[in-house]
Amino acid sequence: MTKTPGKFEPSKPITKAERDAHKAFRKVDAEQAMTEHEIAQKAFHANRERLKAERLTREAAGTPAAAKKAKTKKKPR
Repeated sequence: MTKTPGKFEPSKPITKAERDAHKAFRKVDAEQAMTEHEIAQKAFHANRERLKAERLTREAAGTPAAAKKAKTKKKPR
């Protein structure tokens, strides 16, 4: 049997047990997503702080590479 495009076929009604199971799975999925988000945020902030410390160290040392980047000139057109 083929389906006609645009025609809606009603599905069977969901039982209370299925609704409860979906609700439990949604709760677990939400907790897992929040945990993953927190881990990603902590990793991002740790990396940002590490890079900031490296940049400040370079600037304090006054290396020529840091000075060269700070004093770039625009090319005339």
